[in-house]
Amino acid sequence: MAKAPDIIPKEALAWLKSKKLTPGFDYRDVWKQEHSIGFTVAKMTQIDLLSDVKALVEDAMASGQSFAEFREVLKPLLVKRGWWGQQMMDDPLTGETKTVQLGSDRRLRTIYDTNMRTARSAGQWERIQRTKRAMPYLLYTLGPSREHRAEHLKWADLCLPVDDPFWQTHIGPNGWGCKCGVRQVSKYEYDQLQKNGVPRNVQQLDDSGQPTGHVIRQTVPVRTEAPAIKRVKWVNKRTGEEELVPDGIDPGWDYNPGTRRQAELDRQLTSKQSAFDSDNETRR
Repeated sequence: MAKAPDIIPKEALAWLKSKKLTPGFDYRDVWKQEHSIGFTVAKMTQIDLLSDVKALVEDAMASGQSFAEFREVLKPLLVKRGWWGQQMMDDPLTGETKTVQLGSDRRLRTIYDTNMRTARSAGQWERIQRTKRAMPYLLYTLGPSREHRAEHLKWADLCLPVDDPFWQTHIGPNGWGCKCGVRQVSKYEYDQLQKNGVPRNVQQLDDSGQPTGHVIRQTVPVRTEAPAIKRVKWVNKRTGEEELVPDGIDPGWDYNPGTRRQAELDRQLTSKQSAFDSDNETRR
């Protein structure tokens, strides 16, 4: 078991714990903002198993487990419960019996990465809302990957106000395996970035604009105007519905994980304030 970190991301952990068990057959059965309130693993339809997996994900967050440590605990459980390898399952939506992939090392990696990154993003958004008067800007940051998607490279070094609509769809992660995120910036630092630029590792691109894998260190200008968002039509083959997805973001990832929880926190605060006001009125 990993040693608990000195600082546990309490907002991220609270976000994970607040999610309700939401079984689904296909990853598209729980969609976009629904992930902010529902915990799901595609093809995991047994509520008791889903509950056990959720508990292990929460423990991994709380104790700071690496993926290897998480896999060491989860894989034996899934094998023992028969949720491993390929099996035949009935699709509850279509009634079709098909061969599906249940547990695998790759799927464990997806479970770990997706939950850790979205939880941290949601927790960060809660902190951003608390501190945005002192630090009113967000800077788009690339993750530690050796190569980045060409579209995500275009958003690097973009610094916009916290309340800019851009962050409702591009806060990060912005797709499967994406490690992009944001860093909160004060007005003073914002002015310095405008003056001096942003020092960072820059991916070299080939003539077609694709990453070459080579990186150099340089200072680049900060950009302070939101780019025009091109949206691409995408058909959800699960439902037949058409969606317009921002170019560069995987379908289903164009949402801010923290906004649903923030709305709930605001509702709770309003409820407490109303109760306080009502109590004071009664005492008069």
